Amino acid sequence: MASKPLTPEAVKYLAVHCSATQTKTDLTAADIDVMHRKRGFLKIGYHFVIRRNGTVEKGRDLTEVGAHVEGYNSQSLGICLVGGVDKDLKPENNFTPAQFNALSALLKDLSLKFPKATVQGHRDFPNVKKDCPCFDVKPWWLKHKD
Repeated sequence: MASKPLTPEAVKYLAVHCSATQTKTDLTAADIDVMHRKRGFLKIGYHFVIRRNGTVEKGRDLTEVGAHVEGYNSQSLGICLVGGVDKDLKPENNFTPAQFNALSALLKDLSLKFPKATVQGHRDFPNVKKDCPCFDVKPWWLKHKD
């Protein structure tokens, strides 16, 4: 059964994630789609993927409910930065300047479309016990949103 479409009025959060991969791994949205399908998802859970070189790739359509923050998918859009762990798979803010520039531009654009949405990291949602996206999104966004 298909879920109800995601409407602009419903979007309360712009959720930033990481792929929890090392710097040597550059995933595409298609790669993550395959990974998510293997985990039982219908398709990629994120709406956008930002690759290591800063390329923004589309995941789910903006009208589709994502699969990226349990309990908040019907009111959020998901953006995944490729990277986020070191060689020992420990959390690490290892994103490239190109990724941060692309994230800033994407969030600015989405904030115009969804002006009431709060920008935050996956780890900032209630009851989330993850380090994702491996940096503190809220203060970063305060510095970069204008």
